[in-house]
Amino acid sequence: MATVEVKNLDGQTVKQLELADEVFAVRPNESLLWEAVKQYLASRRRGTHKTRSRGEVRGGGKKPWRQKGTGRARAGTIRSSLWRHGSIAHGPQPRDYSYALPKAMWRGALRSALTVKLREKKLTVVDRFNLAEPKTRVFFGALRKLGIEGGALVVDDAANRSLELSSRNVRDCELIRHHALHPYQVMAYPQLVISEGALVRLQEALR
Repeated sequence: MATVEVKNLDGQTVKQLELADEVFAVRPNESLLWEAVKQYLASRRRGTHKTRSRGEVRGGGKKPWRQKGTGRARAGTIRSSLWRHGSIAHGPQPRDYSYALPKAMWRGALRSALTVKLREKKLTVVDRFNLAEPKTRVFFGALRKLGIEGGALVVDDAANRSLELSSRNVRDCELIRHHALHPYQVMAYPQLVISEGALVRLQEALR
């Protein structure tokens, strides 16, 4: 069973925490990670694309010429999909691209993502995010003491208003609760900073 250091916001190690092999020592499944990334990105699509159908395009109420005797092809409207300035046949319409992954696949992908972060030594566990004051400077200084450089995903297990206010202006940093954690987010950020409480709850849910 692997262990990880639990640090405070001053970067000092306060204890060792055992990690469950069922969560942090699995064989990474690339196909599950790919499915999770595809589902997450699809759910982010707005789906507001729209083209005008024949009933929505303006004009074309009158038949351009008589049906027979002109030598030209018959036409019923100048707004046909075959004409310039006409409608779009079978064009995109507003739709919802989001869908849900089966729970077993989602859990397997999250286990794989957490295992990769641990193997790459990009996982930092903090005992608790007890900031002295809700200041961006204070939070940014805590990240530097923890050795976090570049982007980071911060995961906590409880609502923390000070942490929300302090982290929202930090570039390439996202704060999320443990129950809303997605495999895509774990893989998208170079560093994962998680509270001890959130880590314990994740292990209980993923076992």
